[in-house]
Amino acid sequence: MTKKTRFMATTITAAAVATALAVPSASADSSKFTDVSDRYADAVNFLWANNVTSGVSETKFDTTSSIKRADAAIFIAKVMGLEPGGIYQESSFTDVPKNAKWAVNALAEKGIISGKSTTKFGASEHLTRGEAAAMIVKAAKIEADNNLTKTKFSDVNKRFAPYIQALVDEKIASGKDDKTFGTSMPVTRGELALFLNRGNAKFGYFDLMVMHMNDHHAYLDNFPYISTVVNELRANNENNILVHGGDVFSGDLYWNKYKGQADTVMMNYLGFDAVTFGNHEFDEGGSHDAMKNYVMAANFPVLGANVDTSAEPAFKDLQKRGVYEEAQGGSIYDGTIKTINGEKVGIFGLTTEETSTISSPNKVKLEDYVEKAKATVAAFETKGVNKIIALTHLGIHESAEYGNDQALAKAVPGIDVIVGGHSHTELKEPIAISHESGSQTLIVQAGEYANNLGTLDVKFNPKGEVYWEHGELIKIDTKTMKVDQKAAGVLAPFKQGKEQLKKESIGVESEVLLDAKRDSSNVGESSIRHNETNLGNIIADAMLWKAKSMPNLQGETIVSMQNGGGIRTSIEAGTISVGSIVQVLPFGNPLAIVKSNGAEIKQALERSVFADTIEGGKGLKESGGFLHVGGMKFTFDSTKKTGERVLDVLVLEGDKYVPIEAEKTYYIATNDFTARGGDGYDVFKKAAAEGRVSTPGFSDTQNAIEYLQSLGDKISPKVEGRIIDISLETQQNGYKVPVAETKK
Repeated sequence: MTKKTRFMATTITAAAVATALAVPSASADSSKFTDVSDRYADAVNFLWANNVTSGVSETKFDTTSSIKRADAAIFIAKVMGLEPGGIYQESSFTDVPKNAKWAVNALAEKGIISGKSTTKFGASEHLTRGEAAAMIVKAAKIEADNNLTKTKFSDVNKRFAPYIQALVDEKIASGKDDKTFGTSMPVTRGELALFLNRGNAKFGYFDLMVMHMNDHHAYLDNFPYISTVVNELRANNENNILVHGGDVFSGDLYWNKYKGQADTVMMNYLGFDAVTFGNHEFDEGGSHDAMKNYVMAANFPVLGANVDTSAEPAFKDLQKRGVYEEAQGGSIYDGTIKTINGEKVGIFGLTTEETSTISSPNKVKLEDYVEKAKATVAAFETKGVNKIIALTHLGIHESAEYGNDQALAKAVPGIDVIVGGHSHTELKEPIAISHESGSQTLIVQAGEYANNLGTLDVKFNPKGEVYWEHGELIKIDTKTMKVDQKAAGVLAPFKQGKEQLKKESIGVESEVLLDAKRDSSNVGESSIRHNETNLGNIIADAMLWKAKSMPNLQGETIVSMQNGGGIRTSIEAGTISVGSIVQVLPFGNPLAIVKSNGAEIKQALERSVFADTIEGGKGLKESGGFLHVGGMKFTFDSTKKTGERVLDVLVLEGDKYVPIEAEKTYYIATNDFTARGGDGYDVFKKAAAEGRVSTPGFSDTQNAIEYLQSLGDKISPKVEGRIIDISLETQQNGYKVPVAETKK
C-alpha cells in the first residue's frame, strides 16, 4: 500500500530577537479540526499527519470524549506503522467491528493487548487510563520494571504499576493529581493523543532541527550573532545539526587577508556538523593550499561525493571515498552517518560540475552528480539509514546542462532534504518535490553572505519519511540581536587585521563612483554584467597596462578582457583603499596572456554578448561572462540571433583604432580564470590546450592598484563608448550613441 504523507506547514515565525527565539512548532490550524484547543494541537496534528485518524467528522476530533477500546487499537496500531492491508493472525474475539479487526488482530498477535474474555475484546467499552498505559508501554517497547507493585499513586494496583511508572518516568503521562493516576477512569481521545505524541520517539518517530547556511563567502562579521541563534536553537531542540552548502571562500576581506583560516576558526567555534565544497573553494587552483589548509584544520567533515581528488597531489591521503560512521574533520568524504539520539542520519555532499568552467579545479575531477547521488543514497540504505540529507552546491534552478537541486530531487527520490547553495537564493520556505510513492523531498537555501540562518524543523516517521516540516530564514539583525561575546572574542583578532587592510589608502582619490552596480532583476538598468562601466574599463586597462610593460610583448598588438562576474562591488567616490580594491577583485586571479587572432577575438566577443534579451527592447540580460575590454572597442546588435550579434571590432594600433584582421596575431591580456575557459569561453580553453596561454603571475589586485597610482592623485573615469549595442540609442548605462552609429 502506498503511504500518503501529509505535510503540515505552519504560520509561526521565529522571532530572532535580542533575548528569545520562538522555536517553530505545529500550529492549531495544521489539521482540519476546529474543536482542538492549543493543549491538544500538536498531538492531534501528529495523529492527523500520520493518517492515524480522520476525526469523528470532517471538522471535529472530539478531544473530550472517552475512546473505545477498538478505536484505541486502531490509533496504536497505526502509530506503530502497522497497516490495514497487513496479514495478521486471526484473534478469537467475536465482538470487534470490521474496521478495527485488523488492528486488534495485529496487536493481539504481538502480545500488546488482551481481551475481557477469551472471545470478547470489549471493543465498544471505554479504554481506561491504566489499560492505555499497558498498551503504550508494550507497543513502544518501553522498558518497564515488572517486579514493581506500587507507585506513588494510591489508585494504582500491582497489574498496572510497572506500566504507569514507566510512562511517568518517560514524561509521557502524569497523574490526575499527586496522589491519584485515574487508573480506572476512561482515557479521552485527547489524552490518548497526548500520550502517543509525547511518546512518539519510542515508536521510532524522529524530530530534527536542521540549521543551515551557504555562500557566506568569508563574510564573518555576522557569525557572532549567528552563534547566539544557533545556541538558542540547540537549547530548544535536542536533535539538531548545523550544515553548510558551500562557497566558504572568496568575497569579503577576511578571505584576502587570511585565505580561509578565519572562516575555519569561526566554523569550528560554531560547531558545524558537515560542509560541502562550493565552486569558489577551487578559485586558487595551482597548489590548492588554501583549500588543503581548510580541510585539514576543520573539526567537521568536508563532503564531496562527486569530487574526485585522486589526481591532485595537494590532496594526497586527504580523501576517503564512501560513507563513514561519524566522519571526523581533517578529511574529505562522500558522506557521513551521524547518530543523533539513537537515530542514524546520512549526510552527503555534491558540487556543481560547472566548477570545471567557472573555477580552477585543475586536476580535481567533478563527477556526474546524479549518478554519485544515487550511489551514495544506496550506500546509506545498505547501512540501514533511511533519513538522508544532501548538502549541495548546485543552485535551485541553474542550467539543465550542469544540473540543479530540483532536478536532483526528481532524479533521486531517496533524498529527504536538500540543503542547497550556489544560486544565493533566499528560500523563505522550503520547496517540496513530490514523488510517485507519496513522499516528498524538501529543498532549502539561506541566501548569501551570512545574512540569514536557515532553519528546517522536520519530523520523520519510523519509515524515514518526512511527515511534517516548517522551514524559515532567520534574518541576522545586528542592531537588535544579541552577540555571542565568546564568538566575538574569537573573531576579534581576525577582524582587527581585516580593518587594518581595509583602511590602507593606495594614494589615489576618485572624483566619481567607480561603477559595478548590478541589474539583478534585468529591467534594463546599468550593470557590470551587461554593459560598459567606468570600473570595468579601469580593470581591463590595468591588465593591458601591465601586459604592455612586459619585455616580450613590447611592440605587439595587445587587447584586454575582464569578465564582469569577476568585478564584485563598486567603489564610492573619495579615497581608494587597498581593501576596496580587494573587495572589487576578491578571487586573486593572476594575469594571463593568450596568443590569439582576430577570428578568435570575435568568437570570444560573441560569447560575451550571448545572453538573452530583456523584453521591450532593453538590451541584454545579465551574464557573469560579459567582457569589459581595453585596447579595443566593438559594436553588436542584441536583437540578432545569438552568435551573429557582433558587428564592428576595432583594435588600438598606436593612437588609432583600426578594424581587426581575422588572421592577424593578437595578444589578449585577461585573468587566468577566463584564459583557461572559465564562463564557457571554449575558444580560450582550446588556446590553453594548445599551449597558447601563459601566466606571468601578476595579481589582478596589485595590477589595479599600480595602474590607478600611475594615473595620478585624482581620477575621474567615464564611460567611453567602447561597447555599443546599436539597437539602443541610449545604452543601459546612459551613454547616448552618436546618431551615425545607431541602427538604421
